[in-house]
Amino acid sequence: MVGKKQNTARQLVDSEIGTIRKQWKGRISVALVYPNRYHVGMSSLGYQTLYDLLNKLDRVVCERAFLSDGKGSETGRPATIESGRPIADADIIAFSISFENDYPHLLTILDQAGIPLRSGERSARHPLVIAGGVACFLNPEPIAPFIDCFLLGEAEGILPRFFQIFEPRTSKRVLLKNLARDVPGAYVPAFYQPRYHDDGTLAAFEPLEDVPPKIKRVYLKDLNQISTCNAVVTPHTTFDRSFLIEVGRGCPHGCRFCSAGFIYRPPRFRPIAQLEQTIERGARLTDRIGLVGAAVSDLPEIEELCGKFNDQNIRFSFSSLRADRLTPGLLSILKKSNVKTATIAPEVGSERMRRVINKGITEEDILTAAGVLVDNGIPNLKLYFMIGLPGETEADVDGIIKLVKQIKHRFLTSSRARKRIGTITVSLNSFVPKPSTPFQWAAMDEVKTLKRKTKKIKNELKKVANLRINSDIPRWAYLQAMFSRGDRKVADILLSAHANKGNWAQTLKTVPVNPDFYVLRERDLNEKLPWDFIDHGIKKSFLQREYQRAKQELTTPICQVETCHICGVC
Repeated sequence: MVGKKQNTARQLVDSEIGTIRKQWKGRISVALVYPNRYHVGMSSLGYQTLYDLLNKLDRVVCERAFLSDGKGSETGRPATIESGRPIADADIIAFSISFENDYPHLLTILDQAGIPLRSGERSARHPLVIAGGVACFLNPEPIAPFIDCFLLGEAEGILPRFFQIFEPRTSKRVLLKNLARDVPGAYVPAFYQPRYHDDGTLAAFEPLEDVPPKIKRVYLKDLNQISTCNAVVTPHTTFDRSFLIEVGRGCPHGCRFCSAGFIYRPPRFRPIAQLEQTIERGARLTDRIGLVGAAVSDLPEIEELCGKFNDQNIRFSFSSLRADRLTPGLLSILKKSNVKTATIAPEVGSERMRRVINKGITEEDILTAAGVLVDNGIPNLKLYFMIGLPGETEADVDGIIKLVKQIKHRFLTSSRARKRIGTITVSLNSFVPKPSTPFQWAAMDEVKTLKRKTKKIKNELKKVANLRINSDIPRWAYLQAMFSRGDRKVADILLSAHANKGNWAQTLKTVPVNPDFYVLRERDLNEKLPWDFIDHGIKKSFLQREYQRAKQELTTPICQVETCHICGVC
């Protein structure tokens, strides 16, 4: 159900309500909840994909719900967008979780809905609470006590089988056992027991029932038959009436900090003919087409694809472009689409650190990209950098300052030639170690260290004209690291924060679990990790090898799908 270009969000919702209400009777009702505000959730292509997939299943009717002020229905409890029914009335509450920092919102929504927070305290009258999304199949353990069943992997390969097994009237324990045994990617935390050493590290993770000891992440080997695009076009999102199309999944470059480059292996791209059909579908709704993916500029024949629409008034945008892939053809597409701002992600400021993270681009690639973008009529640049990466020194922090000034010089030279000077926006982000990456063993920088580095960069660059600096909040990055690398004991910290109404300063002072244990400690390579029970197909020895190569400042070539067997996925 896709709204027309002129629809407001309210008109769009009203146009859907009648259809949804006719479908309730005799079907499995799903409240699909994004644990953040409407505009954030509707900006997520993954969330929109789930909404579309669920409503295409014959037995299912799915409605959307988001974080609110508790006034979503007449009862004051969270309610669905389409019909206004409380989410607690659904057969299933399905959380789609993209970001770990939304974990506290999950507890808020369950509490407002009148549903016991812990799975074990719910009765047969409560909906089944399930969860999926990239945050879940990185590490579900910090929220495991609150979820009845996780679905780990790509939804297209899980949902059909899940709804073949799901029966609303089956006893909860029998249903969960059936799901755990018969649905690929289904993880029921209640059927597994972690045990710990005296020092707090994980000793074992054992099944309590006849269920798989490891959960295999589900992925689609072939994307050819499935289009992933907007189910709803609305102006009330980050992308403002854009029709988003996923061009592929995964990334071949293997940046060692990036979870998408590892958990979505092997990298897969959709065929050009299929993408062309999807663009034609989107063009009937809007003139703004956004091509998204971890490595959009790696899509074979991307220039030819966009060139097929030269005679149409379509404005293309790309979620990611590598500095070393800005061909004349791509630049022509950006220029024709009247793109005003382009994004480059140098990530770090020195060649040494680019080797450490396996970025695969050079300083000259970055400087050249800045110049040619302005030369082609794109006046504004966004630059993404990370601070606190493993092995970073003060010289590397200084390198960020130096590189930004070099980019500004190249940018200014090109801008003066065009007699128009735009703006450079620098985004500084704290490095957070992520599961299933080579840096999953690394310690995170202390908050005070991240603050000092941020302050140093801002002070050195604040007098540079036409340059803005945005930075994240290191304290929130610290919490993200705790959620990313925590075990089930982190659930107690979440419960304390919820009881304290989100006062994290008070919570972290009073909880018996030391959060530094999860955030600031480098893990031993032989340590059993809380997420090791998830099988992404990647050998742990490969990730260990990549971590050691990072320490040695050695790079690794990009993925050669199906001809290379080093990581284990292919």
